[in-house]
Amino acid sequence: MINSLLGALESGLLYALMALGVYITFRILDFPDLTVDGSFTTGGAIAAVMITGGFSPWIATAAAFCGGLVAGSITGMIHTKGRINGLLSGILMMIALYSINMRIMGKPNVALLGETTLFSSLSPLLFMPFVVIAIKLLLDLFFRTEWGLALRATGDNKRMIRSFGANTDFTIIIGLSLSNGLVALSGALIAQQSGFADISSGIGMIVIGLASVIIGEAIFGARTVFWATLAAVLGSIVYRLVVAMALRVEWLEQTDLKLITAVIVIVALVLPTLQRSWKQKKQAQRRADEIAQIAAERQTAGGGL
Repeated sequence: MINSLLGALESGLLYALMALGVYITFRILDFPDLTVDGSFTTGGAIAAVMITGGFSPWIATAAAFCGGLVAGSITGMIHTKGRINGLLSGILMMIALYSINMRIMGKPNVALLGETTLFSSLSPLLFMPFVVIAIKLLLDLFFRTEWGLALRATGDNKRMIRSFGANTDFTIIIGLSLSNGLVALSGALIAQQSGFADISSGIGMIVIGLASVIIGEAIFGARTVFWATLAAVLGSIVYRLVVAMALRVEWLEQTDLKLITAVIVIVALVLPTLQRSWKQKKQAQRRADEIAQIAAERQTAGGGL
């Protein structure tokens, strides 16, 4: 049980970077970016090929991040310059990345067994907390800069920020680029931790990222950007812990992981709605009780007269 929970914590930290990337597009930009499923694999593919080619794992990881930046920027240009719907732009780039990733890897799977990776001498449980915290704080600082504020304003009201002379096309490209860079970085780290990069490793990553963001916001709230990014990180860890505990149920199998993910997302989406509905009913009942009490007091006072 302890090993299972430690493994879930380790996975949660590795996927936290992807959750931060998804947070940028879906919460900051309000952009349904499905490029994530492809750019995650791109990061793992670049890192694996470069490491097996003799490059330093640090250089390979940095190159994977850059690969994600490029993928995200292309999605942004397809949307902003090509005037193609955001959802369709992400789908098109995701499809294109499948072939690109196969070109990068040369085969469906690249093994890293016996190769020197970032985790050959560093434990993910000791190394990843510092990486995740550093990137989270850097993101918080970025969102306070002029570009970061423009990015947030673009997601809130694109027409208004455009009226102030801001180039919303540029901010959208920057946001998508940064998001997919973080996703690719997560893919590179997970490939090194698992010991291989696979062409299908990115399938369903967008759902996992959304689950992490939604769970984090539901549990920890998102009052400010600082709390929102923290919630995405903690949500990734909570999601992995929930999955680990669910897979310990006897009648559930490893192949049920996608089903478990879908159920978790549905529950995370429905619970806030149920909570709001319950609070509204409670407030309505309280008001009705107060009105009834006032009416009773008036009736009593009238009878006394």
